[in-house]
Amino acid sequence: MRTAATARVDVAELVRLRTHRPEAVAEAAARRARRPLVDDTGRLMIVAADHPARGALGVGERRMAMASRADLLERLCLALSRPGVDGVLGTADILDDLLLLGVLDGKIVMGSMNRGGLQGASFELDDRFTGHRPKDIERLGFDAGKLLLRIDYDDPGSLNTLESTARVIDEMAERRLPVFVEPFISRRTPEGRLRNDLGAEAVTRSIAIASGLGGTSAYTWLKVPVTEEPDDMARVMETSTLPAVLLGGDVGEDQEGAYEKWRHALRLPTVQGLVVGRSLLYPADGDVAAAVDTAVGLL
Repeated sequence: MRTAATARVDVAELVRLRTHRPEAVAEAAARRARRPLVDDTGRLMIVAADHPARGALGVGERRMAMASRADLLERLCLALSRPGVDGVLGTADILDDLLLLGVLDGKIVMGSMNRGGLQGASFELDDRFTGHRPKDIERLGFDAGKLLLRIDYDDPGSLNTLESTARVIDEMAERRLPVFVEPFISRRTPEGRLRNDLGAEAVTRSIAIASGLGGTSAYTWLKVPVTEEPDDMARVMETSTLPAVLLGGDVGEDQEGAYEKWRHALRLPTVQGLVVGRSLLYPADGDVAAAVDTAVGLL
């Protein structure tokens, strides 16, 4: 089942396939044309869409922006059709839809692995691996996995996530599959809301911890934020020799400011690309193609 990037997604047809031919997902994965993780450009541009599985549906002030699956799929199809976009990061439900839509040929497909730390939950930092397992990524012929590692020194749930992360890194390395680790030092506000610390010291510490996990770092990549003070990034990224990509996050109305921060950080030797989701799929002006093209231009 194929669709033009700008066409409406036929939800009824997706449901029909899922109802009557669930094996169509595995069949689509088996015939998907693959490519190397990094091509001749040496750069990566990945669109992220794994937020809904954590109950994180908001973009800026729009609390339920990502709640419409058809709308999200149409935005993803458009983003994936733009020149220079290498692939997508998503959970099984979204990647299955994209496989059925036939838009993943020649693209990097990255499975999202731990989504158990639901946004706003008391157990948010006990972020269990409820998404893709290493054997799923291998079975489906996907190209990499991604996991989130938030560490709060005051929350014992972080230790569970830390240990689970190390074992998953080992399992991915055994399969020679890259795994992108997204580390943060996190703290709760007096109101109990979790915040990631983007100060230079905290980001440096998170990179150091993530880099040392597992029995080998041969297949480990980092997925890191730009620090609060962009000028600190050069020093922060000296913490590890692991290849890294920048994450986008929810940049709000200051899209141009985000682009400028990414532009400077992309000049650093360990930074190999971007993995960006909401800020490109739901830009403030609504122009997905323009937002994606601008991000690609930074590479």
